[in-house]
Parts: sequence; structure tokens; C-alpha cells
Amino acid sequence: MALDAESFDLLLSTVQRFVRERLMPMENHLEEHDEVPADLIEDMKEMGLFGLTIPEAYGGIGLSVSQEVQVNYELGRTAPAFRSVFGTNIGIGSQGILMDGTPEQKANYLPRVASGELVMSFALTEPDAGTDAASLKTRAERDGDHYVLNGTKRFITNAPRAGAFTLMARTGGPGAGGVSAFIVPADTPGLKLGKTDKKMGQRGTKTCDVILENARVPASHIIGGEPGQGFKTAMKVLDRGRLNISAVACGMAARVLEESARYAHDRKQFGKPIGEFQLVAAMLADSQAELLAGWSLVQAVAQRFDGKPAEVSDPDISMRVSCAKLFATEMLGRVADRGVQVHGGAGYINEYPVERFYRDARLLRLYEGTSQVQQLIIGRELLRTA
Repeated sequence: MALDAESFDLLLSTVQRFVRERLMPMENHLEEHDEVPADLIEDMKEMGLFGLTIPEAYGGIGLSVSQEVQVNYELGRTAPAFRSVFGTNIGIGSQGILMDGTPEQKANYLPRVASGELVMSFALTEPDAGTDAASLKTRAERDGDHYVLNGTKRFITNAPRAGAFTLMARTGGPGAGGVSAFIVPADTPGLKLGKTDKKMGQRGTKTCDVILENARVPASHIIGGEPGQGFKTAMKVLDRGRLNISAVACGMAARVLEESARYAHDRKQFGKPIGEFQLVAAMLADSQAELLAGWSLVQAVAQRFDGKPAEVSDPDISMRVSCAKLFATEMLGRVADRGVQVHGGAGYINEYPVERFYRDARLLRLYEGTSQVQQLIIGRELLRTA
């Protein structure tokens, strides 16, 4: 699944222009009001951004992973809240249906996802189960042709905007084999949302708890129609999601470096631009080298990812995805820190973009698997093949 080269080049240039002309000028407004303006969301729908990864057969654009990471690199150059409006929708929110859903589930949900009519979110994390996803406690008890769900999901991105959730619940015994993936409409009786979280950064993104109290969903809403496959679905979905977070991290690093180089060129001390001082130039150089290394790694892993069937898990590719996620997000943290340092005291003032990116960048080392989880995945695969 990929868009032809000419069409993709046109799409990419359109996204670049949209980021530069429409999104970047709205960053301060977003920071102040903590909300993505409705007219921008409509523009995103018209551009097809809600259907980037949905096959053309379901009304989407059908990007390959290699193409998707290039788009996400460009989107990373602005405030992450803009991408968040549709990022969960085309990623972890809907990819489980695309990879493992029944033909009826795909036909029912994917066209509405692609058009932006339906926003989907991904509900895995719980108060006592994040990294240890196989230990989730949300229960789904069979009751005739329905399941009754009880439990709480935490830090669920886009939950306040979602029309439906890809939600993991335990239908069987302990461990990964007892977990099933459900499609749960947001208007299901018994489902309610907690208050919107106040976060360190990434203003404009919306996260909150999803609380299930005897919420009934039809048994036909199990993704793939077969219970006990939810953990496998979640892990496949997270692989692609982690790779795209890596691309966003590289885009954010590129923006921080651009801002830092411009500041170092314009800011003068002792009669010359501060960029001419060797220690300042060294910080810029280190950031450039690490950015190029990270982006090269992300693109190489994306190409390898495209070489396998979408519905198939490959431990080697999962390990490489973890390498990309680990390196790119940690790299971004270092680049953002240097960016503040290059700006000096100005870097601590929020009228400069690097202050916001410094706060926004911190989350990328946490969600969709912390850096430490990525290290464990990498180490486990190395020992498995030793």
C-alpha cells in the first residue's frame, strides 16, 4: 500500500506549505487557548489528513509507512497538538481495525475515519497497567450476545474528541492471552469521561480518563471477531505508532535546530554573532549530527517495515522500531535542551518557540512505550537471537 510518487510529492509539498503558512502562525494562539481552532480541523479533513493511512478502497489516501514518516516529519516541525487532532485517528486508533478487523468492521468504520466523520482513540493504559499492558484489569464479561465492560482507562489521547475507542479489556484469564480488543462507541451507555488532564506541555492535545461502568457492547465489536487476540493487535499497532512518533521527534528536532541556528546568527555578543563562538557552534553541530543520524535510522526502519505484510508481527522489525523510538526521542530531548542553552535566558521565556518545544518534547520519551521499555525490547531480541 503506497501512493504513487508524483501524487505523494504533491501531498508532501501541500503539507509543508500548510505547516508553514497555517499552523506555525497559530502556535501562540494554541498555547494561549489550549484548543485547535475548528477551521484548521476542517482544513485538515479537506486535505485528507484524517485518512492518510486508510487504503483508497475505504476512502483514504493509503500511504506506505515510508511515506507516512515523511509526512509526520513535516508535521513535527510545528506544535504537536495540530497532528494530535488526527494522529491517533490514523494511527493506533484505527490501525487495529485495518490490520485485524473483520470485513464488516473495516467497511463500517474505516470510511468514516478517513473522512474525519469519526475520530477514534486507543484505550489501553490503566491506573495500574501501562508498561505492563498484559496485566490490565478492565473486564469484559460475556452476557448473551453482548459483553459488559467495567474498568478505567487513563491518559487516553483524543478521548474528549473521540466517537469510538479501540479498547483493550480482559475476556479471559491472566496474561496477554486473556486480552481482547473491542470497538466501543463513545456514546455507549455506561461510558463516561473524566476531567481533561492538565499537562506539562503539548497544550491543545486532549487526554482524560475513560470510565466504564457496566458498559454493554455487542460481541460483534471484538476486533477480528475472536476473543483473546487483543494484546497481539495492540503490539502490532504500537510498532507502527512508535515509528511515527520517532519521525515526529526528528521533525521537532529540526525545528528547534532551525530556531537555534537563526538565533545564534542574529544574536550578537562582544561584537559578533554568538554562533561564531566555538562552544555555541559545537552545540549546533552536535544537534545536527544527531538529527541526521536519527532521521536516517527512522527512514531505514520504515523501509524495512514496508517489506513485511501489515498484519504480520516480526520480532526483528519490532526491535528496530524500538531502536528508532529510543534514539529519536532521546535525541530530541538533547537537541531541545541545547536549543534552550543556545538561546540563553531568552530560551526560558515562552515567547520563543524553543521554550515550548522543550516542554512538548518531554512526553515523546514516555508515551507508546518509555525509553526503558524500548531498551528492554531491544535487549530481549538480542538475547533471543544470540
